[in-house]
Amino acid sequence: MTTEAAISIQSLSKTYAGGKQALDAVTFDVPRGQIFGLLGPNGAGKSTLINILAGLVNKTGGTASIWGFDIAEHPRNAKASIGIVNQEILFDPFFTPFETLEIQAGLYGVAKPQRRTMELLRAVHLEDKANAYARTLSGGMKRRLMVAKAMVHAPPVLVLDEPTAGVDIELRQQLWTYVRSLNAAGVTVVLTTHYLEEAEELCDRIAIINHGKLIANEPTRDLVGMAQEKIVAVTVDRDLTVAPVAACFEKIVLKGDRVLEITYHKGRVNAGEVLAAVQADGLGIVDVTTKEADLEDVFLNLTRAANA
Repeated sequence: MTTEAAISIQSLSKTYAGGKQALDAVTFDVPRGQIFGLLGPNGAGKSTLINILAGLVNKTGGTASIWGFDIAEHPRNAKASIGIVNQEILFDPFFTPFETLEIQAGLYGVAKPQRRTMELLRAVHLEDKANAYARTLSGGMKRRLMVAKAMVHAPPVLVLDEPTAGVDIELRQQLWTYVRSLNAAGVTVVLTTHYLEEAEELCDRIAIINHGKLIANEPTRDLVGMAQEKIVAVTVDRDLTVAPVAACFEKIVLKGDRVLEITYHKGRVNAGEVLAAVQADGLGIVDVTTKEADLEDVFLNLTRAANA
């Protein structure tokens, strides 16, 4: 019952009553031991996919397995292999964090001697709130409690669905420090987020879903490398009223009297040719800064192409 993939999804489809197709034959694997990003616009199908893995939504086609267990043939083992932190904060406000984790551990059949309730509360910086009512916790504390709740049965796979939504920068950093420590200990992490810089920094590999279809699945570095447009800001030696024109410029914008912001396609020309074109117009170059393409550029380009 083992596989190289932590999660394996093959031709997974979901059509809701009324005909809305949320997933259209999606196929990809989540390699073991990685932090894997699952990105897409609102309504792309990410939450449907996660809810299918969680056993909350029934698929209409294809297969999915978690840690080698098919979710349809071995649902109990599949559920025991995954912890899911949903976007919505869901727990009883009248239980304390300690009671919340103890109850969750009991639901997963974790024997009392094997429970790690205080260890988990320490890990998410909630040890001092162990006996406070959950309803008195801040939004960031509640979200961290949900991460601890997902880990009570020590699953090898953790899914984080928009875990830092509404969380301040300090708490976000604490959460990612904990997630990195889990990953270093062997937990495979699947992350959905709207913070693309977060995905770029954390994820080893990223899949992008749009309108229920998989449109990309690449190592993060390769995905960022797909961005072909680069921007160079050139400060020239005199005031300008009109920006110069050259065939190698995709776009040029005059920013202030002396700064030209030039967009070019790095697959067709290089920065040297762009600067030479500026000088050929009789302008002296005083300063140059460049903007590297990032995951946001790639994401927007891919989703625009898929919508075209």
